[in-house]
Amino acid sequence: MPILIDGHNLIGQLPDIDLSDPDDEAKLVAKLRRYAARKRGRRIVVIFDGGVYGHPQNLNGYGVEVRFVKPPRDADQELIRQIRTIRRCEEWQVVSSDRAVAGEAQARGIRVIPAQEFARRLQQLDQPRINANDKRADRPLSKAEVEEWLRFFGVDEDEDALYY
Repeated sequence: MPILIDGHNLIGQLPDIDLSDPDDEAKLVAKLRRYAARKRGRRIVVIFDGGVYGHPQNLNGYGVEVRFVKPPRDADQELIRQIRTIRRCEEWQVVSSDRAVAGEAQARGIRVIPAQEFARRLQQLDQPRINANDKRADRPLSKAEVEEWLRFFGVDEDEDALYY
């Protein structure tokens, strides 16, 4: 399911990225790439305004398409324009907390995810994944398991006996 994202609106909800950071867009795109990778084949289009046009890095790729809006338009106007061009509305999602953008998407039957909610999803990517049903998750490794990992990584047990 493709996602259309209001970039700076989303950045404003992320505790680890600041809108005043000159690399805020690149940092968000890195998070979006990880999200797209976990959601296999997910297409993400993120729209920014007020950013660095002709960013020195090519931010497109890995399932993420980045667009910078040039004045006199702003990102909200571009998002609304993009929403109006979507043909298969049931297949798309829009991430924005802007009322006009969300209203246009909802009017066309597109699911809207508030930026704050999507920011929580992105933050979860940075959390370790623990399987709550795995009873082994809370116990230390056995000596045999440690030896197996040492062999796997090619560590000589005699030289590195201090790791036990």
